Amino acid sequence: MKSLNKVELIGFVGKDPEIKTIGDSTVANFNLATSYSYKQNNETVEKTDWHKIQAWGKPAEIVEKYVKKGSRIFVEGSIHTREYEKEGEKKYITEIKMSNLIMLDNKEKAGSNNESPNNEGSNMDDLPF
Repeated sequence: MKSLNKVELIGFVGKDPEIKTIGDSTVANFNLATSYSYKQNNETVEKTDWHKIQAWGKPAEIVEKYVKKGSRIFVEGSIHTREYEKEGEKKYITEIKMSNLIMLDNKEKAGSNNESPNNEGSNMDDLPF
C-alpha cells in the first residue's frame, strides 16, 4: 500500500527567513504561524501553532527575495523529522520541506516591489525555474 506525506499550510511568517549557502545550493529556514479557534466554557479560545519551514535551491532563492516577517503565504510540502545529539541527549526536530509557495499578500502590503513573482496568488509552477 502506498502512503502520502503532504502538508498544506496558510499562515504568517514569524521573522525574516535565514538564508544559507551549503555547497552549491541555497537553503532558507523560517517559521510559519497558523492559528485556529475553538469554544471552551462559552468563550472563544485562539491557538497558534508554529511550523519550521525549510526550502532548498530555487524555492529558497524565491523565499530569500520575496518572503519577509509578516508575509502571509501558502506553503505546500512534506513533513520530515531528523535527529541530532546535544549534550549527549538525542533530540528530534520536525520540519516542513517546502515544495510550493504562494504569496497571499496583496500588492499594497507586499510593498513597492513590483517584480514579486506572484502577488496575484499564482504559484511556483508559474515561476521561471
